[in-house]
Amino acid sequence: MNLTLDKLPVGRSARIAAVGGQGALRRHLLDMGLTPKTVVMVRKIAPMGDPIELHLRGYELTLRLEDAKNITLEEVDG
Repeated sequence: MNLTLDKLPVGRSARIAAVGGQGALRRHLLDMGLTPKTVVMVRKIAPMGDPIELHLRGYELTLRLEDAKNITLEEVDG
């Protein structure tokens, strides 16, 4: 499955396979807890389609679609 976080449907979960981006952007994503092997779920999408609300590590995180495109996902087992 070659899926990025911006394409994950609402209510679906997946595991982060890789975090892309360069420099400060990549560091910011990692600092927010978006690290490889973390399971994320899309909770909501804003009315205009951007940003998206995620659930990960027991908290909610809002992320712009442009940033979500840098996160590659893999299917969650089970």
